[in-house]
This record gives sequence, C-alpha cells and structure tokens, in this order.
Amino acid sequence: MNLSIIIPLYNEENLICKTIQKVLDVQMPTFVETVEIIIVDDCSTDRSNSVVTAFIANKPNIKFLKHAVNKGKGAAVRTGITDSSGDVFLIQDADLELSPVDIPLMVETMYELNVGFINGSRYLPGVYRPLSSYRRYLFNKLFTLMTSVLINVRLTDMACGYKLFTRELYNKLHLKENRFGFEAELIIKAMRIRKNNIAEVPVRYFPRNEGEGKKLKNIDGLRIFKTIFKYGVLKLN
Repeated sequence: MNLSIIIPLYNEENLICKTIQKVLDVQMPTFVETVEIIIVDDCSTDRSNSVVTAFIANKPNIKFLKHAVNKGKGAAVRTGITDSSGDVFLIQDADLELSPVDIPLMVETMYELNVGFINGSRYLPGVYRPLSSYRRYLFNKLFTLMTSVLINVRLTDMACGYKLFTRELYNKLHLKENRFGFEAELIIKAMRIRKNNIAEVPVRYFPRNEGEGKKLKNIDGLRIFKTIFKYGVLKLN
C-alpha cells in the first residue's frame, strides 16, 4: 500500500505544524510501503503559509500546494489527490479535532477487510471522547440517517472528516463539491457503486467551537442537505 495523506489547510497557523508532526510520528503497519503528506493551503489569510514553509524545510515526502483563491475543503482535497502518487488516500483535517493516532486502525481495517472505503466515526463505541455540541450532533445524526436510507447502508457518522479510500474507487466518483458537502457526495457516490465496500472505524474526537476556530458554520448544514438531495435523491453524477 502506498498512502497519500491529504491535509486541507485554511487559517490554522497555531495548529498546522503540530498536526504535521503528529502525522509524521504515526507508526504505520508494515504493509504500508510509502507515505507522502500533501498539504493544500486554501488561500489562508493568516500565517499558515509561512509557518508551514519553514516547518517542512528539509523534510522529505511532504508537498505544499497553494490555492490562489479560496475554493473550499472539497476542492483542496481534489488538488492534493491530483498531485499525489499513492494508491490510497487519507483526509486529515488540519485542526486536530481528529487524532492521527487512529490512522493505523483505519489502514489496517481497509487491508484486513479488503474494502475500498473506510469511514471514521465519532459515535461508535471503543474510544473515550470529550462531550461535544448536542445541536451539531443532532444535525449530523439527521444527515447520516438520510444518507443511510438513501444508499441503504447503515452509517453512524456521515460528516466525520476522516475518510480513507482507494485511488481505484476515487477515479470512478468524479467528485464536484468544493465545500463541506463533499463528504456526503463522496459517501453517496461510493456506495452507489458498491454497497458492501465500506467499513466504519471508531475515532477520537476533540471538538472545537467557533471561538476556537471551528470552520463549519450553520450555513454549511444547508449545503450538506442540498448535497444529500442532489446525489441521494436526484442521483446526479
């Protein structure tokens, strides 16, 4: 397995270097032959660009790409994949709400079950987590239930940022969503191809609020709903 870890970045000057280091510290399973890290700065307006440039100097297997204008997380992921060399992709958020210590379990589960898609879940039992916003939880459970019914696959956390998937699967999806709705598009399109090709893995979750830099806003919930309707109900490609 050749793993490409895509890190979409937007205004995380205080956390991005810590995130990169924690990813570098992960001990991958022996069957993972190569690991590359691709950071995509989605036109940050803080010091993210300069701190990353300084931090990754002389560090091999790390690429730093930049958008000239802000396009959204989904667009940043696609940019990273376009410039990648791996046959498996992992999305790692820059804000450390999700811990890189869970990466090996996701990778091992994909390898052992021979599936093309691993979805992280912040709600499956098995790890300890601090409490998070109840309203966000309710909206996520609603979106997850809608998605599960539409694709006939029982999910527990559609919106979790941790997604691990193969290049073979990705090449069939033709993803279009630029912003937070891309997680819904990714899962719905993937399951339309093959329903028994996904597994969920419990992951740690350290939630932030908007004052701490949380990027997901209420308007993004409407975008996610629209995405579910487009690809789940209308079945657009």
